[in-house]
Amino acid sequence: MLVAAAVCPCPPLLVPEVAAGAAPELDAARAACDEAVRTVLAARPDLIVVVGEGPVTRTHEQGARGSFRPFGVDREVRLGAAPEGAEASAHRLPLSLTVGAWLLDRAGWTGPVAGYEVEGDRSWPTNGEDGVHLAARADRVGFLVMGDGTACRSVKAPGYLDDRAEGVDASIAQALGNGDRDGFFANLDEDLARELKISGRSPWQILTAASEEDGNWRVLYEDAPYGVGYFVADRS
Repeated sequence: MLVAAAVCPCPPLLVPEVAAGAAPELDAARAACDEAVRTVLAARPDLIVVVGEGPVTRTHEQGARGSFRPFGVDREVRLGAAPEGAEASAHRLPLSLTVGAWLLDRAGWTGPVAGYEVEGDRSWPTNGEDGVHLAARADRVGFLVMGDGTACRSVKAPGYLDDRAEGVDASIAQALGNGDRDGFFANLDEDLARELKISGRSPWQILTAASEEDGNWRVLYEDAPYGVGYFVADRS
């Protein structure tokens, strides 16, 4: 059963070593992420599942590795401590789960953890089924859900400026604040998400299906630095 959740963005620049001189620009987002993760830890989950987009759909077990080397920093992170005697996983964490693993390490989480990498263009019914199954992996499950909004909020954004982006990001923030009461995530079109370079669609759909309606939702951060919609929210 899902007892708490944190929603965080997953740009590599969230990691100060990667951002280098630009690190202060995301201080507010970083602080909000820390607060949201603390909400999950405070619920004393038996297991934390980190959910994020990647090129394939698969589970990453505890101890899986990710790296920030592609972004110029010689640093690896683990998805929690590898169980004693466990063999190293052949699968590397995608960026979304690598940033999630970094956030959990930063928060000092030492309990059980797993990762779930999900393709961005999967259908809502399938993502919804995954959410139910992931929330049932333990009696008390916490989610750390990684994903960005549109990447088209300015002419310097990765996807250039798209007039639709600001309105879509506003709807994302509203859905995160009310637990997707109106079904926005379930109905978020995969083609639109692809055109606006949204990486959070599938992870947010998984969260929606896993959540109970009576959860307490908060949006802790909402902004578009670098022309990309970043959101931090939690659910207790």
